[in-house]
Amino acid sequence: MAKRTAQQIIRSTLQGSGDSFSSNELLEVIEGEVTTRTLRRWLSAWEAEGVVQKVGKRKATRYQWVSSPPAEHHFTFLDSVPEYRQQALLHQLRDLWTHASTAIEGNTLTLGDTFNILEYGLTISGKPLREHQEVIGHARAIDLIYSLVAANREVVREDLFALHRAVQTERVMDIHKPYGGWKVEPNGCNAVDDEDHPVYIEYAKPIHVDGLMTQWMSELNGVAGVDLEREQAIEAYAKLHIGFVHIHPFWDGNGRLARLLSNLPLLRAGYPPLVIDQHRRGDYICLLSRYQINTGGINRDTGVWPAVTGYSDFLALCRDSYQATLDLMER
Repeated sequence: MAKRTAQQIIRSTLQGSGDSFSSNELLEVIEGEVTTRTLRRWLSAWEAEGVVQKVGKRKATRYQWVSSPPAEHHFTFLDSVPEYRQQALLHQLRDLWTHASTAIEGNTLTLGDTFNILEYGLTISGKPLREHQEVIGHARAIDLIYSLVAANREVVREDLFALHRAVQTERVMDIHKPYGGWKVEPNGCNAVDDEDHPVYIEYAKPIHVDGLMTQWMSELNGVAGVDLEREQAIEAYAKLHIGFVHIHPFWDGNGRLARLLSNLPLLRAGYPPLVIDQHRRGDYICLLSRYQINTGGINRDTGVWPAVTGYSDFLALCRDSYQATLDLMER
């Protein structure tokens, strides 16, 4: 058996099953045709692509294919859509979600460009390769989110790390910029307060990130499996979103991850995703900054949400943005 054939068998085994496998189990599938080192090199490459997820450590490590939602999974919000249109609508939502989220981060590709890249694999003349990669990475991350919806289990750190690897297409070889891991250096941003004074917002310090993210994931898992009314799901989105961004647990990619992960309560409750309108980018950034300035720094003692209020304006923006998804569904 050639190495290439063995690799294809391993990939098909992972891709065609909803189960996870240990490296020894995968070696048994190909009857030990390659070394453990070669197999792990393949698995690491697929993990870097974001299509394989590694769970556990050392001897308990297992691998699972996570590039797309299982075929048997059904989204409740598609019930009112004719069956022949459902896949097309999912692609439209993917394109809209990817375009809006990457545009907020400064990506200059249009919705039409995004469609052509994801639907036909085309490149856009004169546009940076980085922007193409951002679009492809975000679409891959949506698949991971859908897989989490289908799995219907608690979200764990490894899920967040896999999502970070998907959206973080700039593979920086720098120990100070972990790829698929919490930040190790302080980070922050410049802003302007309500008195028009320049302010520096410092996000949670690295030493507090794991504790704060434990609380954040507990909140996510507490609402993501509940049968929420639509307004409750939007409120959960806003709270999770503003909390994640205030922590800023990764060195980069935090906004895209916040806009992805905060949709889990909506999706699991049977609603389509909420997409922040890129045309309101200025309002979006301003409202997040205002909340962070007014709330102040956070740490393990303050918790993720020192006050349960203070983001009503951001919640209103989320409600307004959700209308774009609802309009698409109606059309």
